[in-house]
This record gives sequence, C-alpha cells and structure tokens, in this order.
Amino acid sequence: MEYVSTRGSAATLDFAGATLAGLASDGGLYVPSEWPRFSEAEIAGFAGLPYADLAQKVMQPFVGDCLSPARLLELTREAYGRFAHAAVTPLTQLDERNWLLELFHGPTLAFKDVALQLLGLFFEEFLARGGDPLTIVGATSGDTGSAAIDAVAGRDRVEIFMLHPSGRVSDVQRRQMTTVLAPNVHNLAIDGSFDDAQAMVKRMFNDPDMNRRFRFSAVNSINWARLMAQVVYYFAAALQLGAPQRRVAFAVPTGNFGDVFAGYVAARMGLPIERLIVATNVNDILHRALTTGDYSQGTVTPTAAPSMDIQVSSNFERLLFDLGGRDGGALSRQMAGFEQTKAMQLTNAQREGASALFSSARADADDMARTLRWAWSECAEIVDPHTAIGLHAARTADLPADVPVVTLATAHPAKFRDAVERSTGQRPSLPARVGDLFDREERYTELDGTYEAVSGFVAEHAVPRA
Repeated sequence: MEYVSTRGSAATLDFAGATLAGLASDGGLYVPSEWPRFSEAEIAGFAGLPYADLAQKVMQPFVGDCLSPARLLELTREAYGRFAHAAVTPLTQLDERNWLLELFHGPTLAFKDVALQLLGLFFEEFLARGGDPLTIVGATSGDTGSAAIDAVAGRDRVEIFMLHPSGRVSDVQRRQMTTVLAPNVHNLAIDGSFDDAQAMVKRMFNDPDMNRRFRFSAVNSINWARLMAQVVYYFAAALQLGAPQRRVAFAVPTGNFGDVFAGYVAARMGLPIERLIVATNVNDILHRALTTGDYSQGTVTPTAAPSMDIQVSSNFERLLFDLGGRDGGALSRQMAGFEQTKAMQLTNAQREGASALFSSARADADDMARTLRWAWSECAEIVDPHTAIGLHAARTADLPADVPVVTLATAHPAKFRDAVERSTGQRPSLPARVGDLFDREERYTELDGTYEAVSGFVAEHAVPRA
C-alpha cells in the first residue's frame, strides 16, 4: 500500500514512512493511494473475532508489507491487552434504538487510547529498524495529549512535546498529562486556544530550519496510522448489531473530524453504514460546512466539552480530497485560500459527495445538559459532555425506524466531573486504576502563545538528527 499527500506534491511513502512522517512535507495529510474493500462474505467472516484479531484483519491491507500478519497481530494483542474491558470497545444498549460504543476503557479513559496504544508500538517497531530519533510534537484539546504521552513515555529514541491550551482542559485531562514524569515527556501549557496550538505544530512541521535539525512526527489524527486504528471499532460495533446484513448509523461527537472520517473509511471498505452523523457543539464549523457548504473559521467558544472547542478541523481535508476527485493540486489551492482568508466554500462535488453519507447536528449547552439528564434518568447511564452531544444528534436524527444508531462514547464521564454533576446531580468517580491521580506530582512548562516561544523550547530540549 502506498500513501499520497492530499496536496499532491509530497513524496509517496509506504505505511512505515507515512507513520513516522505524520504530516506530509507539502503541508498535506497522507491517505492511501486507494481504498481496500472487503466483500460481504469477508465482513461476515469477521463476526465473533476477538478485538485484537479483528484489528489485524481490518488494518492489514493498509499496512502492506511493512508488517507481516503475524507481527501485526502480536502488536494489536499487546496494545489492547492493556484495556480494562475484555471486549476493548463494548456496546451498551440505551433503548430500543440507541446504543453507546464505549471507547474509554484504555489507560487514559478516552477513545484516543484505541489508536495511540498501537501507534506507540508502531513507532518503536519502525525506529528499531534504524534512522534518526523521533521528535513528536502535538497539540491537544484534552484527550490526545494524555493518550499519546501514555503510549510513548519511557520509549527509546522518542521525545514528545505536547501543547495544550492553558486553563481550557479539565483538571483530570491536565493531570493525566502533567503527572507523567518520564524524561522524554514535555508538557507545554500555552496561552491560547487549541487552534493556536495546532497551527504552531503545523508551522513547525513545515519550518525548514527545524526540519533540518529534528525528525518530526505527529500523534494527532493527522497521522494516518492513528486514524486507521479507529476504523476497527466501526466494524466491531456494526458486526455486533447484524452487519453486513443490517445497516447501522453512527453519531460521532467530533471537533477535528478524525473520528468520524474513520467511519467514512469503514464505509469505503464495504461496511454497510446507513449514515454518519457529525455532532458538534457551538463551535460548529463542521455543521455549517455540511449543511450550507460554508467552511469559515470563527472564534473558539470555550464549553464544557473542551475536546470539541475547535474551529479548524484538520481531517476535513482528507474528505475534501477524496470527494474532489483526489486532485491534489486543486485541493492545495483551495486550502491555501482558506489559510489566507479563514473562509472557504465547498465545491458542488464536495457538498453532494458528503451529503450521500454525512449529516450533522449542533448542540448548545442546554441541549447537552438535557441529554445528560435524559441518559441518567431514563437509561441509568452517566455519560460525559462530548458523548451527550453525540447522543443529542443521534436522538434527533431522521433515519429509517429499523436502523440502530450507535453513539461513540468518547470519554469516561469522570474526566468531566463538574459538568456531569451540574446536569445530573451525580459526580462520577475515577476508576480505581487512576484513582490516585490527584495525589501525583505535576510537571509542565507555561509558555507564551507564540511560535518563537514554542519552537525555541523544542529546539532546546529535543534530540537532534545524527
């Protein structure tokens, strides 16, 4: 399998190369040169497999010759052996139609673990084959940082620098990052928003001087390997609900579009998905883009669902590339215009292509609170604010009556204890395995929200190329 950039001019890479590179050298994102596709019989044959075995089957076409099937299976079994539930991503039924896909049973209690536990192993595997040490620079709106840090802390030949917006993540999210004291972990609290942090990461990846000195890679969902691992749980859920004979819809709370794009990939691979419902909070650039074609950046509004407080959705570029005929040059010009003006209109082909599979919904604070209360009072389930936004979208979706709707439960409710308690009167407890989180020592560095401050810190502390 070869990987090409959405902007058309970066070198084509194999899976190992795309994993270690993260962002393409032309500023684009790597995608497979073609979508592998399973037959209905092949998908039916996946039913009943343990999660790690299913992951190997789904991911092998993307990995190609970079990992043998036996070695990939060893890695998936190692990654998912750390999860607290034997099913890894279990389904919970809420009512006759609505289901939750629990993605928070990993070490840091969020869906990012499903991909990042595996990505850390991929890094270690491919770096052992030689080359310069790796400098991971990432931005987090909450959960990516802790999951990435847990995945690479203490690993050889890897340094990680994680930026988070100071004061804009929950106390649990912050501590899950800042209490990891491994010498290769650097937590940076910046004065600004997630979008500011993400922009700095992208700028650093495209800074010629920094790239001459350091070998950069990404753990955000701009890294294809991370997104690829998220495709698996769409297959896992759909198979349990009757696929491929039965179509399933998914409601996905998302800010950066990676989690829901993984569902699009699953559909391209042959999984019978009725609809992908993009659920946003008031930071609704994706909802506006999918309903009116207006992809225009607004001002980030802080909310009780901080992982969705995003106004530039990096992975949306992958969808636009695929729906626009995979014309890298045209997309490069389209994205350059957006980066200059902070506004963009989707083409007719992009809008029509998206509407075939995607719909969207926007939830404000009242919608979120009502859904939190409904889940508790009617279903005896406590969910986190992001999941509540997805569940709001699921419950208001216009779908055939016989189609089950799976809402992706992206984080454990204890990561957002204050918001949950305000709406439900219930204060969720941290699982025992992280119950001492507030007794641990914190370590992080506060920096001005400028590229110079951040790049200077990385340059001072990262291990340079040989």
